[in-house]
Amino acid sequence: MAEAEQQSGSTPEDEASKATDSVTFMVPKKEISMVPDMGKWKRSMAYADYIGFILALNGAVKGKKLSCEYKVSETVQKLLDLLGTLDRWINETPPVDQPSRFGNKAYRTWYSILDQEAESLVFALLPEDTSAAAAEIAVYLKESVGNAVRIDYGTGHEAAFAAFLCCLCKVGALKVDDQLAIVFLVFNRYLEVMRKLQKTYRMEPAGSQGVWGLDDFQFLPFIWGSSQFVDHPTLEPRHFLEERVVDEQQHEYMFLECIKFINEMKTGPFAEHSNQLWNISAVPSWSKVNQGLIRMYKAECLEKFPVIQHFKFGSLLSIQPGKP
Repeated sequence: MAEAEQQSGSTPEDEASKATDSVTFMVPKKEISMVPDMGKWKRSMAYADYIGFILALNGAVKGKKLSCEYKVSETVQKLLDLLGTLDRWINETPPVDQPSRFGNKAYRTWYSILDQEAESLVFALLPEDTSAAAAEIAVYLKESVGNAVRIDYGTGHEAAFAAFLCCLCKVGALKVDDQLAIVFLVFNRYLEVMRKLQKTYRMEPAGSQGVWGLDDFQFLPFIWGSSQFVDHPTLEPRHFLEERVVDEQQHEYMFLECIKFINEMKTGPFAEHSNQLWNISAVPSWSKVNQGLIRMYKAECLEKFPVIQHFKFGSLLSIQPGKP
């Protein structure tokens, strides 16, 4: 099942050749305004491209540690520099004193800097012949860091960052041999910056399902992180509940980095504050965990109106129907 799903993923180079032929770039906008519009999303080219991208990366990281060898291209290095800039802006924008414990208003100041600079940050990433895509792709970067009105962050914002990376693949800035670096370097650095934002400005979880959701903030690192563990000779799903395993192995596996962050942020029995993850620890194999998480991601994130109503569609991730 997992193999079949993963092989359906299109590669970044496939996307690049298709994307830039006779494309007129446009500023993405919302297209899903009512629940009945969800059918339009699931039939769209954007949905096929997005899930194909997620599955291609899922296949690329299968059985690999974070410390494995892979190419670091110029674009990947530029993306790390971009994320380093966002990180530096957090240091330069400390939280303000306010009565409310959550949702520190200094986040809005931080976000306003990104809002002003996003297009030029993206422009620096693009090949010269697709530099006109900067305004379109910058929207996904701005959408990927949380909501400045509600001062919250959730899986819809995480999806916007994956969409941002997918768009960079479609215009040829990222290539198929960047896949491991996309997950292990770029996405991992993104997670570090998002965790810093969440802690510094006490951001609320967007649309949290509480103990019944997988995690308050993220989903994709659990999918890709479980793929890393497939066919591991000793570590089984039950082991991620052991503090010693998490401490010793977190630097090699994204899944365990996520568990460590949860353990730092939450108190009380794991089974109570993270029930879904606790249930996953009883699954016999990592390949079954990976398959189950992909199904859950589609059902709980990609097929949920409260998440997808905020997704924006342009020329690269199009609302137009895909091939049947």
